[in-house]
Amino acid sequence: MERLIRMAVERGINVEDLIINAIRNVSGDPTEVVKLRLELAKVYLSEARGYMGRGDAVQASERAYRAAENVIKALAEKYNTPEHQQAVREGRWHIDLLIKAVTTLSNKLGHWVSIGWASAFLIYDMGFHEAKLTVDAITGYIDEVEKMVREAEKVLMH
Repeated sequence: MERLIRMAVERGINVEDLIINAIRNVSGDPTEVVKLRLELAKVYLSEARGYMGRGDAVQASERAYRAAENVIKALAEKYNTPEHQQAVREGRWHIDLLIKAVTTLSNKLGHWVSIGWASAFLIYDMGFHEAKLTVDAITGYIDEVEKMVREAEKVLMH
């Protein structure tokens, strides 16, 4: 199983999304997937805070981005946005769909969506890919991602 997952990841396949899509297809209950994505966002955010505590800004940045990504996907599923519909048709999300979903959701729910996403995207690029940021530099941005997760939970669980 580990070899299979490693091969998929090496080929750019998002294993997490594959599994979540399979759960959606089997259960037929979109609220189950929305709750699962929210839980993943919380786990990723917790991991980000843990990495920050250990002084690892690179991994903290990546985990905070994953938290925001799961929030966007959960909200898009809850509101059945056109971007979500396209991702389901194509069997995967890509960055342009995520960005379009952020705009759709921000217009519907408020700027906390775009602020949280922009914060996550910045540290993903500069903190993870470029490894140019320190823990001090990413703290405020991760705080914004955390606010995004909290606001999303209010919306998703009601």
